[in-house]
Amino acid sequence: MGRVLIIGAGGVGRVVAHKCAQVPEVFTDIMLASRTLAKCMQIEKEIKDRTGRSIEVAEVNADDVADIVSLIKKFNADLVINVALPYQDLKIMDACLEAGVNYIDTANYEPPDDAHFEYSWQWAYQDKFREKGIMAVLGSGFDPGVSNIFCSYAQKNLFDEINYVDILDCNAGSHGHHFATNFNPEINIREVTQTVRHWKDGEWVDSPVILDPKSVHFSFDYPVVGKKESYLLYHEELESLAKNIKGLRRIRFWMTFSENYLTHLRVLQNVGLTRIDEVDYEGKKVVPIRFLKSLLPDPATLGTGYTGKTVIGNVMTGLKDGKKKSVYIYNVCDHAEAFDEVGAQAVSYTTGVPAMITAMLVLKGMWKGTGVYNMEQFDPDPFMDALNKYGLPWKQEEFNGELPE
Repeated sequence: MGRVLIIGAGGVGRVVAHKCAQVPEVFTDIMLASRTLAKCMQIEKEIKDRTGRSIEVAEVNADDVADIVSLIKKFNADLVINVALPYQDLKIMDACLEAGVNYIDTANYEPPDDAHFEYSWQWAYQDKFREKGIMAVLGSGFDPGVSNIFCSYAQKNLFDEINYVDILDCNAGSHGHHFATNFNPEINIREVTQTVRHWKDGEWVDSPVILDPKSVHFSFDYPVVGKKESYLLYHEELESLAKNIKGLRRIRFWMTFSENYLTHLRVLQNVGLTRIDEVDYEGKKVVPIRFLKSLLPDPATLGTGYTGKTVIGNVMTGLKDGKKKSVYIYNVCDHAEAFDEVGAQAVSYTTGVPAMITAMLVLKGMWKGTGVYNMEQFDPDPFMDALNKYGLPWKQEEFNGELPE
């Protein structure tokens, strides 16, 4: 049915490639490309061993539009899944425009020299994609991604209007390292050291960063794993959901962090290793956070021996037939089970599976259009069905717990 080009061979790229290979009736041809060909070749071998399918691999410079265009045309791709660095989103979008193919990513654009992310840069491509007659689907991981779909599913099927949304992301797993990040260390650390904000009554409200003693946090009782300290954090899906969910009065994002993680990060920040600007070292220019990245474990290697579970979901409160109701929709994913299936830990798995599902719905023509879209702008029902079928089953229950005001 379609030829898919996956750009990026980290932990998420591994999952996307494996999951696409499991659905040959949709993904008839698969190419995995990265700056590091050896990573692609390793994943190619893993897929052959696990599924018996052969995929193509290639080297590509995702910072070079001409190089990406050349590869898209050489492979004759119908669709590009971008799981490279957020810095490279616009380059890959430019390449898709030039080549005339649909585009999917899992994280919004972030400029390399500014630890700040928002959708404005990508939303600015709306007219270009519309005029070209192709589509770009933004943020098709779990959060953003599935978290958006949970909202649109609830809006379509469960509520007349949704007034409050709290997205709660818990990783209750253990990777056995003193300090490591579950996805690209540079991106992860930039994300969690930014000013926190949430949307309330039509405006953005700022809060202290998670490392600040005055940060906002509380203990939430997660299904299966129990109570975990959860910190208010800014996350990109808040920006689009605030625009697209009718009746919304407040939306927040919470994520769990262990005291061990926070302590390490405070020390690293205090000594300057989280800086994103260049410093002089023995006559050379070095970016401290990139040096730190080279010292930390590669997230793609964390799957071996990773135990525990992730629990990610939305608590949504609103009105149905004039009555107030609260619903909790969530997924529980096991690190060890994810590793057994695709050789990756659950954080990569929960991002990679939704990207495959999005690609499948686009190739099957179930999600279609021209322009730039966020996930909640499509019909959520087939996506919710596919989550249950392809490895991320969800549960829905009435919510009777407490959340901070």
